[in-house]
Amino acid sequence: MIDLTIRLREDPESPERVFRLVAGGGGIQPATTVTDPGAALAAVEKYGEDIFFPRPGPPKLCTQQYGGPQVAVVTGTFHGRTVESVFTRTDGCEISRWKAMAPLLGSAGGAFGAT
Repeated sequence: MIDLTIRLREDPESPERVFRLVAGGGGIQPATTVTDPGAALAAVEKYGEDIFFPRPGPPKLCTQQYGGPQVAVVTGTFHGRTVESVFTRTDGCEISRWKAMAPLLGSAGGAFGAT
């Protein structure tokens, strides 16, 4: 079962937008409100384990680039495990995390429905 709530802010002054992905029993459930549920579920299934529950390892070297002020907070459950994960675009590593989960979080710029 997957039940994730995404709280997205485009910038600190913008209103928070809330979306949800609920899947289980072989499919996406009616409570889902993300823009592209199929793509969001595929991204979560592919990257969720590594992104939500990273294993300890050597320190990462991240490029010092700024991708924007967007912040997304993802909470809920992923296959029985509690998720509390913050996504930003403050350096190369965080931008990569965001891109991997873009179907869940929104486009590369954060906005749902943007192309």
